[in-house]
Amino acid sequence: MHRLRTCAARLRPLTASQTAQSLPWQRQQATPRTFRPVRCYTAPVAAEPFLNGTSSNYVEEMYYAWLENPKSVHKSWDIFFRNANAGAPPGTAYQSPPPLGVILSGLPQVQTLVGAQPNVEKLVEDHLAVQSLIRAYQIRGHHVAQLDPLGIMDADLDSCVPADIITSSDKLGFYGLEESDLDKVFRLPTTTFIGGNESALPLREIIRRLEMAYCQHIGVEFMFINDLDQCQWIRQKFEKPGVMQFTLEEKRTLLARMVRSTRFEEFLQRKWSSEKRFGLEGCESLIPALKTIIDKSSEKGVEYVIMGMPHRGRLNVLANVIRKELEQIFCQFDSKLEAADEGSGDVKYHLGMYHRRINRVTDRNITLSLVANPSHLEAADPVVQGKTKAEQFYCGDTEGNRVMSILLHGDAAFAGQGIVYETFHLSDLPSHTTHGTVHVVVNNQIGFTTDPRMARSSPYPTDVARVVNAPIFHVNADDPEAVMYVCNVAAEWRATFHKDVVVDLVCYRRNGHNEMDEPMFTQPLMYKQIKKQKGVLQKYAEKLIADGAVSRQEYEEEIAKYDKICEEAYTRSKDEKILHIKHWLDSPWPGFFTLDGQPKSMSCPSTGLSEEELCHIGQVASSVPVEDFTIHGGLTRILKSRGEMIKNRMVDWALGEYMAFGSLLKEGIHVRLSGQDVERGTFSHRHHVLHDQNVDKRTCIPMNHLSPNQAPYTVCNSSLSEYGVLGFELGFAMASPNALVLWEAQFGDFHNTAQCIIDQFISPGQAKWVRQNGIVLLLPHGFSHKDFAVRQLYDCNWIVVNCSNPASYFHVMRRQILQPFRKPLIIFTPKSLLRHPEAKSSFDDMLTGTHFSRLIPEEGPATQKPSNVKRLIFCTGKVYYELTRERKARDLEDTVAIARIEQLSPFPFDLVKAETEKYPDADLVWCQEEHKNQGYYDYVKPRMRTTINRTRPVWYAGRDPAAAPATGNKKAHLLELARLLDTAFSLDAFKGQV
Repeated sequence: MHRLRTCAARLRPLTASQTAQSLPWQRQQATPRTFRPVRCYTAPVAAEPFLNGTSSNYVEEMYYAWLENPKSVHKSWDIFFRNANAGAPPGTAYQSPPPLGVILSGLPQVQTLVGAQPNVEKLVEDHLAVQSLIRAYQIRGHHVAQLDPLGIMDADLDSCVPADIITSSDKLGFYGLEESDLDKVFRLPTTTFIGGNESALPLREIIRRLEMAYCQHIGVEFMFINDLDQCQWIRQKFEKPGVMQFTLEEKRTLLARMVRSTRFEEFLQRKWSSEKRFGLEGCESLIPALKTIIDKSSEKGVEYVIMGMPHRGRLNVLANVIRKELEQIFCQFDSKLEAADEGSGDVKYHLGMYHRRINRVTDRNITLSLVANPSHLEAADPVVQGKTKAEQFYCGDTEGNRVMSILLHGDAAFAGQGIVYETFHLSDLPSHTTHGTVHVVVNNQIGFTTDPRMARSSPYPTDVARVVNAPIFHVNADDPEAVMYVCNVAAEWRATFHKDVVVDLVCYRRNGHNEMDEPMFTQPLMYKQIKKQKGVLQKYAEKLIADGAVSRQEYEEEIAKYDKICEEAYTRSKDEKILHIKHWLDSPWPGFFTLDGQPKSMSCPSTGLSEEELCHIGQVASSVPVEDFTIHGGLTRILKSRGEMIKNRMVDWALGEYMAFGSLLKEGIHVRLSGQDVERGTFSHRHHVLHDQNVDKRTCIPMNHLSPNQAPYTVCNSSLSEYGVLGFELGFAMASPNALVLWEAQFGDFHNTAQCIIDQFISPGQAKWVRQNGIVLLLPHGFSHKDFAVRQLYDCNWIVVNCSNPASYFHVMRRQILQPFRKPLIIFTPKSLLRHPEAKSSFDDMLTGTHFSRLIPEEGPATQKPSNVKRLIFCTGKVYYELTRERKARDLEDTVAIARIEQLSPFPFDLVKAETEKYPDADLVWCQEEHKNQGYYDYVKPRMRTTINRTRPVWYAGRDPAAAPATGNKKAHLLELARLLDTAFSLDAFKGQV
């Protein structure tokens, strides 16, 4: 209210020249025209009777119309604006208009649009009411849109109609309007496009056009977006008259795509009626929807589309969108075929695919990739985003113009799975954004057997997308043309604004959860209606035939044509004898596994570096390569100590990491480190990003200043997420084998929040999908922050190391890239060893010719007389330093040998065997700081026994089994440590035991 009073008070007359200069500029602005706000008032201002907080837009509209032509507005407005511009105090600017007869005789024709009422308050109120009505449809019109193809459920789970939506003439009273106002003409605000080329319309026509735009088979949610340009863009796309008109060719193409989508499912049902395939029946319009998105995106310049989806409709997408050979799909139904590749393989509706082809609509090359994924719904979302980010990075696509992602979701999973929220919150982070994703929700209004009212608390399953201001387009999936239009708009939105967008395909599921399931147990009324429901292909074909767009003969010929394609592919599939899993690769690495057409050697070169290289990288690590850059005083001391270590030819943990990363970058290998607080390091040891203490947000990454021709180094703090971020980095690592991609958990046991990615993608990825991946997991290994299930290490599917010194850490990082294959790597990085005085390595351990030691043998006095050694202790990680300190204190260095197993998986059988043979009379003991049921004893013991042919027992020295990983009491902790050390060094501890 104060704002409007001030607006009126600040109006000043403009000369004709000033008006001519200002108006063209004002009219081309997309942002709303507002008066400059005044925040301070010295005294209360008397109000005009019609000025209130809801009328600001209308007053401004009238003011600018008056500036253009004073005769285009009602005489009362003309008088008001003239008085206000002349400096009349607020409260006195308004004067009653001349008698009605005088008004009518003097007004131009335009003035008849507003009815020329003597009651100006009523006039203003009616115009404001119309503006409010238009806004109501824009905000809440989707609540009454006809979205459910079955007509039995409200898509927003609410049968109530909003009071401000005009579903009958008696609702006009909500706005203070009457039925007699329906034929009055009202000026349209700039926040609507329903007028087309007309600036005013009768109220009856305004309501009709709003109904057509927002309450038919499309419901649009967008008014929560806080950017006016984006809102105006969407309004124009849906409100402008005649936007949903298609050419004859477009309609025929749409029909052909519907035929392929529908007949593919029917063909599978005929041939394999008892097989689970999670068909698309009830949402066949998904296929033309995806093809429309891809066509429009290709038209906008996209060359590579990466997709992720659940099981439902996957085979149809593979066949009719990705264009996988039909015979390869049909082969998957033959249980007698033998797999040609090692590994377990996976069920057909989990498989992925990579295919490059010509887009027939745009005549441009397009690469399509569908990422393989497990049954865990939505788990593939961050993986797809990570892979998309990587492909954008490698082709220099900084805006997302060439590479994009499409994610498909189910309604129940989209609302219920937290990973959806985590993935959305990566969408606009600088190092994780993919510059917009098109989300397509197959909303069949049921989750297996669960009713939507039991599956979510929000009106729509898509409400999670509102957190990132993504527009949401709900559409009735039984209207293929509406689906096609919405998908065109979604693809244009993504290309224009590079932001996420959601298409909610409201459909139904014709069968049960799978083809063998009985849905009538739990949804009897819904499925009674579904049994009566005509298929969408039949309905659309009948519409086109009735419109004369196609003949019945043409329609039947199209069906026969595709049926023939399927039958011929089925015949060819019978000739297949072997099932090739490699034909289903979603991320091929051409040239990585072969050299000049021959398989590469499986040997790994030395991972050491020259002295000059180590010194150069160390100098960069201990300096600030940017001038006039002020760093923190504490960091100055850290860099100085690094410089001193380099002079002494020593490295600590942070420098060892720096040497590994820096050397790979100089060799052209991209290094990407992501995780919570990784830029500084949780324990303040890394400092890979320096911050200027005098200039806000000014940073420097010294590792990007190593060499002019180096690869870029990406180090990025992530959102406070494990599941989403690890999935993202896994996807990034999928794109290329020639990058070191690392994810660091803030603490080691925090990885279990991302256990789904580990269990379902990383551990079985190669076995299920013949897909190697070289991702590195850094798990900081404090005693109370350690948890990794060794049950996952039984198939050489991981490399797991627990380094005890910086040289080992350095070598294993470099080996991860230099070895001729890729395996996921876990490094249990220490916390207590980061600054441990004994946990340092010499340059000599890192020079050319050196390599990673899977086992570090005893190197002390015990090696002088092996026959005198009474006990050989095997351990891993930081407990080694506690053992050596205790051994020295007990003066047992001649009789107790300690060997460190640096690599737990694959297990170093050969080196363990060699070490045990050195000490034939020694007891074999495995020592760990973890509780017996939480460390590696159960993993190591049978392997050590196999190594020695079970000739000697392997004793245990460590904590007793426990449910919790650590006590919270320091005294109890030290007592437990003393006991395990006593067990380890008491030479009589195991006498008499079997």
